[in-house]
Amino acid sequence: MTYRTCVLILAGFSFGVFINSFLDFGLSSVLLFVFLGAVLWWLDFLKYSKSKIFLSMGLLIFAMGLGQLRFQQAENKAFGEANLLKKNLDQKMALRGVVSDEPEEKENYARIVFEEETSAAKILVYLQSYPKYKYGDKLNLKGVLKRPQNFNASASKSLQDLSYSNKSVNNNNFNWPDYLAKEGIYFEMFYPQAEYVSSGNGLWIKEKLFDLKKEFLSAISKNVPEPHGAFLGGITIGARESLPGEWQEMFKTTGVAHIVALSGYNIAIVAESVMLLFSFLPRYLAVGGGALGIILFAIMTGSSATVLRASIMALFALTAKATGRIYTVSWALFLAGFFMVLQNPKILRFDTSFQLSFLATLGLIHLSPLVKEKMSFITDRFKLREIFSATVAAQVFVLPLLMFKTGELSLAGLPVNFLILPFIPLTMFMGFGVGILGMISSVLAAPFAWLSYALLQYELWIVEIFSKLPFASVHIPGFSEILLVLSYAAMFLGLHAYKKRKEKLELENAMEF
Repeated sequence: MTYRTCVLILAGFSFGVFINSFLDFGLSSVLLFVFLGAVLWWLDFLKYSKSKIFLSMGLLIFAMGLGQLRFQQAENKAFGEANLLKKNLDQKMALRGVVSDEPEEKENYARIVFEEETSAAKILVYLQSYPKYKYGDKLNLKGVLKRPQNFNASASKSLQDLSYSNKSVNNNNFNWPDYLAKEGIYFEMFYPQAEYVSSGNGLWIKEKLFDLKKEFLSAISKNVPEPHGAFLGGITIGARESLPGEWQEMFKTTGVAHIVALSGYNIAIVAESVMLLFSFLPRYLAVGGGALGIILFAIMTGSSATVLRASIMALFALTAKATGRIYTVSWALFLAGFFMVLQNPKILRFDTSFQLSFLATLGLIHLSPLVKEKMSFITDRFKLREIFSATVAAQVFVLPLLMFKTGELSLAGLPVNFLILPFIPLTMFMGFGVGILGMISSVLAAPFAWLSYALLQYELWIVEIFSKLPFASVHIPGFSEILLVLSYAAMFLGLHAYKKRKEKLELENAMEF
């Protein structure tokens, strides 16, 4: 399959998913696109054009039809499960089912995803903090089934905390029902009567990984005081739930909430560490161990959009290393995005964390090298120039989307990132030392705990100082969809023009010699 063919298929499929997330034309639209694609292929077969224009258009339109079909299939499956419970809306009912994901423990309540036994429909259930339940527990619930509703800014404070992207959202661009629908959740139940039935009803490996994560975080909390421990749990394995609300607001104001989320860097550390552990084995076994480590780490940390994207890209890199093929990071990014959209087509429009992660990585690939060229005044020691250029590139690429989603512009974002990011890798290393050794002995973990506390104290101090500055964050009203599209169009056109100009200058210089 040629490069051009792959691009057409990926672009067509993604665009088909995207347009169907706004307008559902039904099965007739899918059949029309498939028919048009087949007609254009036939015209190419009959050699009506030597430029392959009919084949290209046929592939694009056919892939768009497949994208629409995949979105409709996912939607129909979720609605089919939900319809079995719809007749019981707004009335008290008894349900039996299983906790299908790791519970989220908040400051004064807990939240679980409950999969009903008969219909397999998912329900977001809010419970008291005690008793505690875990993944795989079977429960009997008695409560009122509700449809998710949008909420205002004041009501959303306790609810908009599923991910970094949604903690930031406080305007009308955020749609709570659509956000839940992307995970197949169409119902909520608030503080029902809950009766424990049994445990061990989930996947065995998932239960063990969640238990390991709990022990890791417990070791950190025993050896590092709060809020430092909660922050350390966030940057090592993405556990942000225990971070106090005021600190979450400070991170949001200073534009560094992404630090308390897993990234490709964490995934790369896991892969390299596992491969180093198995380095005495043949290369294929070492690479296989790295791949297994990535998969298990992604499951343990909750498989968020950011983690999945980074994990898939890391698996592509390991595969290239094992087979001796060239690893092209741009291709890895787009293929990772394609497989994620194929698995869950709703994330393309409704998952802000997926969008931010994809755009930030795109910025690192295409804008970071250009910024690095202009930052010659910054030393290369300790990779400072690389860190700063990566920070600027990622911030620039996500800025329009963040302003559209949140209506806020963090003026403190760049300086705070510059002051904190160089120390994050060392903090992560110390954090893993605290968590792993702390599960064995607090004495062994003590040196790592002291050093990590010193680093965390500095990082939290920077966040606190900058968050209190006047105009650290500025409200930007009226940043519409049109401005969003125009911003990214200008950005990509500018990048394309700059690269073309650079290539022309390099060609002219080469011809002079």
